[in-house]
Amino acid sequence: MDEHHTPLSKQQLVQLIRSLILVEQSQEPRILASDLKYLQDDLQQKKASVYRSIPYSRLGSNRDAHCYRKAYPHLVAFKVSCQEWGHVLLRNKEWDAALEHALMAWRYTSELPQWDTANHNALREQCYGILAAHGLAALQHHHPGPDRGRELLRRLNMAQLQSRSIVPCIQELQRIMGCPDVSAMDTK
Repeated sequence: MDEHHTPLSKQQLVQLIRSLILVEQSQEPRILASDLKYLQDDLQQKKASVYRSIPYSRLGSNRDAHCYRKAYPHLVAFKVSCQEWGHVLLRNKEWDAALEHALMAWRYTSELPQWDTANHNALREQCYGILAAHGLAALQHHHPGPDRGRELLRRLNMAQLQSRSIVPCIQELQRIMGCPDVSAMDTK
């Protein structure tokens, strides 16, 4: 990983602290955490901050190491948001909301920039891993009905196009639904 990270500005630090305070306040989060619209807005705002931090007035690539260093604090805030809100939903045993959050955050993660240097994409892969773990934990406690299960399976298969980290979730849902393991036959 890059050793030259830009320190957080006051605004970025305040934003990160506010996110952490919201997570901590969510010990009684039935209203806040289960309102996925709020969580979606939070992720959208953090993704927008990543893109706003990238300098576009440069002659070179806007996905190089310099731009990555500018975006890094915002990428970390995005990752923390994915991680912490998922933990809150799991801790509150809101299994279906945790699955929805994982899939929603997966889409936002897929919309983050692809960096020129492969190592700089590690944070994105970490987000995928975190979200897949949240989805799997929720599936181990939640057994959706047949219609909901088919819908989730379709969405999980679409998520697999961005990262194979989601495969354990697909396999668990197939096990729950009694489906054959079609992902094992997939040659991608």
